[in-house]
Amino acid sequence: MKNISKVAVLGGGGRTGKYLVSQLLENGFSVKLLLRNPDDFTVQNSKIDIIRGDAIEEESISLLLKDCQAVLSTIGQRPGEPMVASQATKNILNAMKNCGIQRYVLLAGLNIDTPHDKKSAKTIMATEWMKTNFPEIQKDRQFTYNLLNESNVDWTQVRVPLIVFSDESSKISVNLEDCLGDKISAFDIAKFLVKEMIESNYKRQSPFISAI
Repeated sequence: MKNISKVAVLGGGGRTGKYLVSQLLENGFSVKLLLRNPDDFTVQNSKIDIIRGDAIEEESISLLLKDCQAVLSTIGQRPGEPMVASQATKNILNAMKNCGIQRYVLLAGLNIDTPHDKKSAKTIMATEWMKTNFPEIQKDRQFTYNLLNESNVDWTQVRVPLIVFSDESSKISVNLEDCLGDKISAFDIAKFLVKEMIESNYKRQSPFISAI
């Protein structure tokens, strides 16, 4: 994926997304952002192109992905609003096909289950807590994984534990079966997402990453 120069980003105005945008710019990429409230976004850079819109709107996603070579998403669920993960992914997969884009990397939580998992008791407990307390979000996120699995794109769904919003960088564990740590910094998440977008070491897989 060395031919990527412009990246479509969803969730770039969020707490983790801001770290991602910074990492992309530092690595020389042009960034196309989808923002519901562009006036709240304070980063100024000539390599940033902002599209006003919503991830659940098909037209917004089509405009976002035009002229891009990859898609990155750190989008989260907004309290009291319609489920966003699966609808955004449906829109993204359709637009990727229309635009000829193959690479899609997105952020998710520990609570996603895959057939390859061998989750420890601690990770299972965290998964069950999510299923009990946020059943609709859990169901929507799991459905998103199924949509990815049924698609033909080169996706990577990165699963993370508690996010620490800092520039702290640690050695990280990457594991396809279980989450080995309890937390990870937003800086390290962003760094991993950009690296994985380029290198495709975990194509069509859902690795857990955490600080060790």
